Amino acid sequence: MKSMTGYGRAKEERDGKTITVELRAVNHRYLDCTVKAPRQYGFLDDAVKKAAAARIARGKVEVFVGVEVEEGGDVAVTVNHQLAKRYLEALHDLSETYGLRDDVTVTTLSKLPDVLGSERIEQDAEAMTRDVLAVFDKACDGFDQMRLREGEKLAEDVRSRCAAIERMVGEVETRSPERVREYREKLQTRMQEVLADTSIDETRILTEAAIYADKTAVDEETVRLRSHLHQMDGMLQETQPIGRKLDFLVQEMNREANTIGSKANDVTMARIVVDIKSEIEKIREQIQNIE
Repeated sequence: MKSMTGYGRAKEERDGKTITVELRAVNHRYLDCTVKAPRQYGFLDDAVKKAAAARIARGKVEVFVGVEVEEGGDVAVTVNHQLAKRYLEALHDLSETYGLRDDVTVTTLSKLPDVLGSERIEQDAEAMTRDVLAVFDKACDGFDQMRLREGEKLAEDVRSRCAAIERMVGEVETRSPERVREYREKLQTRMQEVLADTSIDETRILTEAAIYADKTAVDEETVRLRSHLHQMDGMLQETQPIGRKLDFLVQEMNREANTIGSKANDVTMARIVVDIKSEIEKIREQIQNIE
């Protein structure tokens, strides 16, 4: 299980260029990836986004690409052969016409205007993309390691809160029959006070207690809540992204807790339900960080 927050960085020299890739991510409902690279490398945007989508399921991800070129490494020197040939012919002509020593050298010729020139080497987009993606993969390795460490901490915290909820569910299950017994005793006491010396119909008391027990029964809700806790424990052991499934499961857990609270009609149970909902909310906050 991975957290959505993380940072990774890699730096390599490839074909005379030093390529640096950094990526950082924070929580987000979906994958939202932005790529920031030097303007001349704008063609990297789509390729890096696709590579990010292959390794990251959710999160707001920023990828920074830096490229440093060795001095002169992106410049090509060109020779204007046609012009050099004309210069050479003209110099030979001068030598023959005026009886001068023909001492033309390469150095002499190269210093004449426009014989030598320079131009920027056009980028090989395909090769450059391949190199950047290789460095991006290494940055992702470090990024994933950080997210895995954070994910382990989140899973540990969620498990401890699930254990606390399960203990409190046990308290609810223990308290529920006690509450019915107390209701029956209170009902009997009130009827005795009202009817005074008249004999009390035990059947009527049992019937009223049964109706009360049926209206306030939370067995189904506690069973479902335990089932959700069991499912969550299983999900925390999965290796695929589970954040959205956990979010849905927490909603279901909260629904069961609300139903138990509405049926409680008891101060002790109401207090337990408040604690259960508090733990569920803390779990919900934590899983917002899970991929």
